[in-house]
Amino acid sequence: MRSRRFCFVIVLTLSVPLLAWGQKAEQKIIPQNGGDFSNNTQPLTKVPEGVILVKGAWSSASDSMTPRPEGGSVTDNVFSNQYFGISYALPPDWTEKYEGPPPSDSGLYVLAQFRPAASYKRPSRGSILITAQDLFFTQLPATNARELIHYTNDNLQTDYKVEVPPSVLKVAGHAFSFFAYNSPVAQLHWYVLATQIRCHAVQLVLLTSRDTRLLKTTILDMDNRMKLPAEASPTAGTGGGGAVPVCIKDYASDENVIARVDPVFSEHRFNPVPVRIIINKEGKVQHIHFLSAFTDQEKAITDALRQWKFRPYLREGQPIEVETGIMFGRAPYRATPSAANQATQ
Repeated sequence: MRSRRFCFVIVLTLSVPLLAWGQKAEQKIIPQNGGDFSNNTQPLTKVPEGVILVKGAWSSASDSMTPRPEGGSVTDNVFSNQYFGISYALPPDWTEKYEGPPPSDSGLYVLAQFRPAASYKRPSRGSILITAQDLFFTQLPATNARELIHYTNDNLQTDYKVEVPPSVLKVAGHAFSFFAYNSPVAQLHWYVLATQIRCHAVQLVLLTSRDTRLLKTTILDMDNRMKLPAEASPTAGTGGGGAVPVCIKDYASDENVIARVDPVFSEHRFNPVPVRIIINKEGKVQHIHFLSAFTDQEKAITDALRQWKFRPYLREGQPIEVETGIMFGRAPYRATPSAANQATQ
């Protein structure tokens, strides 16, 4: 049974560092958790008696039937995510040890992390991290997966060195934006691939120690193990095919909203509340997905959105469903667009 404790996760941010954290015992020796490939995962802390934990901002949705980005899972050693239309058969002797945290305020998801199981016999070990960056709410100056890769490449910290500059790599019949970098001090290597699906930059981050052959063979092996939707592309991927709604940024603008009701909050909070909604063919809000919200915010926003009315979106004269994002509360800081603009020149 997989643990929900996420003790180690690689997150691709502005500087793309490798993050690790732990806790130290005070005045007594407690067995420490191991690294990413350790089997020593004992809990380090316990909740003291008399302490009540209050749930903070969290992800949620108005119904449990509509797929959500964070809804992927591994069954019979196959990772599948219905929202993105992705499936990936894990290599032999690989496993998912931890489930990811909830999405961030800026729409960054950790969809899955895979690593060698205890039965893995090869001397070189690595990991595969699958993330998704919501392009509606990203703080980075990127409008598609290609721009995100260029921005990341151009803004690496000085501790990291680019091995392969941004290029196009084909995996499982689809084009990915790709670049590779390494840490000379730690002697670690990262291969990063990104494509766009439903206005999210879906990224595959492959990490190994000193043996880059493992990275190359893992990518080649993905050709036979991974399946992606037809729309997956570094610069496209906006939905609208089959039963998937078309995603349109800032569709909740004045020219598209016929009726609007502002949410009334019972408590004063200053956190950003990113919300993705699906608008049906009649212009009513059909599904509400909170990336991060407190319970009282969730109720107030849901009550308000149920009263909104949109102008139906037409394609070839026929109304279709629309998925869009709305930021309630205070929007987070966004990076300057200069680097992204240079990447596309």
